[in-house]
Amino acid sequence: MDFKIYTNPTEADVADIVRRPTKDATDLTATVAAVLADVRERGDAAVLDYEQRFDQVALASLAVSDDEFAAAEAAVSAELRQALEQAYINISRFHEAQRPVPVTVETAAGVRCWQKGVPIERVGLYVPGGTAPLFSTVLMLAAPARIAGCSEVVLCTPPQRDGSVHPAILVAARIAGVGRVFKCGGVQAIGAMAYGTASVPKVCKIFGPGNQYVQAAKQQVALTDVAIDMPAGPSEVAVIADETAQAAFVASDLLAQAEHGRDSQVLLLTTSRQLLDGVVDELERQLEALPRRDIAAAALANSRLVLVASLAEAMRISNIYAPEHLIIETADAPQLAQDVVNAGSVFIGHLTPESAGDYASGTNHTLPTNGWAKAYSGVNLDAYYRKITFQQLSPEGVRSIAATVEAMAAAESLEGHRNAMTLRRLEVEGPTPGPSPREGRVES
Repeated sequence: MDFKIYTNPTEADVADIVRRPTKDATDLTATVAAVLADVRERGDAAVLDYEQRFDQVALASLAVSDDEFAAAEAAVSAELRQALEQAYINISRFHEAQRPVPVTVETAAGVRCWQKGVPIERVGLYVPGGTAPLFSTVLMLAAPARIAGCSEVVLCTPPQRDGSVHPAILVAARIAGVGRVFKCGGVQAIGAMAYGTASVPKVCKIFGPGNQYVQAAKQQVALTDVAIDMPAGPSEVAVIADETAQAAFVASDLLAQAEHGRDSQVLLLTTSRQLLDGVVDELERQLEALPRRDIAAAALANSRLVLVASLAEAMRISNIYAPEHLIIETADAPQLAQDVVNAGSVFIGHLTPESAGDYASGTNHTLPTNGWAKAYSGVNLDAYYRKITFQQLSPEGVRSIAATVEAMAAAESLEGHRNAMTLRRLEVEGPTPGPSPREGRVES
């Protein structure tokens, strides 16, 4: 197949290299808005209608039953269950280490300020299942929710054509402590969690990746109804490699992302022409062995293979691209990794495939895409907390900052603000001594 190859790209080339393949946003936005409005208006009925229309399945109800959970337990092999449990342990270990540390500071004499992490009470997890059941995402989203102490965790995922949820998704949900699972996907699932229906509770924050429609739905509901973790759309990877890299490894990393979806994108930045040629050969060879080769081939049409003069230039382009995943396969990978400014998650060295992070290294695989790594972090424990600040003033504290507060409030013409502090200052200072009864009298 034909690959788009750049050699010593100009700045105009770089602009093309970092461009993502996207659907026309105008059409997408209108379609998403219409579905969301219908779900808000008709609730479960609308969700069921869209499940039949988009997922081609007629459902009697949205909630997964206890019997379905039991059947899933029986259907999952002991080997896969053990893998899920081990991955959950590793993910939990990494996120446990992120527990917020209480902060207490005396900012001025008698002025004590502190911060406390309080878990979000009800969170909604979205787990894609359109072309592949991403049960690993259940662990990635639910483990930190449990560690943070969120009191209610609900999960939405598309059903299979027979109306069931993939058993590994349900087993992962049980391992990770998810309370309720619903059979709905796409825009309708985001709407159900954002607005609430008779079946699906309204949540405070929605987590999880998805296609461009899901991403657009999350961004639309975030305007007025619910918080979201980040924009997380089609998957992508950038690989920086030099002559020490193995072409087979690099090609496998590119294909691992390409098989996610037709709108995924892969990018290779290399200083070695020999490696680039070897990667092209390996892509064609390995592609033939993939069960999802049609999907991967469509994604490879969006690929960019770039030959650059130096690793510094490779890193510069990568930081402009701000990839969801960045793999560094160079002789000095740990040192080069220090120059990363924009990336969702970084994989260092020839032996660290991105799939390690997707499943079991412990880091979270729910990451910002489409260049959002310039401003957003991937999912982490902090995402499940709100940081509430507290402050308390003693009499000494009032004396410390009253003059500052009063002067600033007066300068902003906010007399109510000034007065609220002035009253406290006068209380602390006590009554001002007045003249004695005989003072000021003139004796005749």
